[in-house]
Amino acid sequence: MHLVFDMAGVLLHWQPHALLQRALASLALDAAGARAWVPRFFENFGGDWGEFDRGTVEPAALAERIARRTGLPLTEVQAVIAGVPDVLQPMSESLALLQRLRDGGQRLHYLSNMPAPYADVLESAHAHLFAHFDGGLFSGRVRMIKPEREIFDHAAQQFGLEPAATLFIDDVAPNVAAARDAGWQALQFIDAAQCERELLKRGLLG
Repeated sequence: MHLVFDMAGVLLHWQPHALLQRALASLALDAAGARAWVPRFFENFGGDWGEFDRGTVEPAALAERIARRTGLPLTEVQAVIAGVPDVLQPMSESLALLQRLRDGGQRLHYLSNMPAPYADVLESAHAHLFAHFDGGLFSGRVRMIKPEREIFDHAAQQFGLEPAATLFIDDVAPNVAAARDAGWQALQFIDAAQCERELLKRGLLG
């Protein structure tokens, strides 16, 4: 079995509400208010942010679009965009699981919606994470994004995998469904303990 992991929310901590609560000073948000702003700011990671993930919008243009759409100060929007890589920190439980899989001889790749500027930072800052993998794809570098079918087909070709013999692990339900539609096996990630149990059931962990 070939394993392909998402990054943010699976291997890297990703709490966008915490970032908004810290960066949107003009709104003086509490936790509940910050959570309410997440879909408005990020457009459920579609819209302008989806194009950022695809690599067709640069950070400066993205900031201007979000500021116009939301009425937020441009400087605060820029602070959110610039602050994302700092909050994408490795999850220790997931790293331990990756190490066990690697030690067991599993082939590991990643497939992540991630703008190229963030990918550059992550690869530089977290070399120990990327050392677990045989390779991977970031959406911003190939100008395709999940849950679109073409990125799964492109990944299968680039990784040299057979979709039916591949397990894709992602925390976002539409991405899991899209992988299945592309002929992959897929698992929705809740936390490392749940993921470990599912991998044990499939005989992928000793």
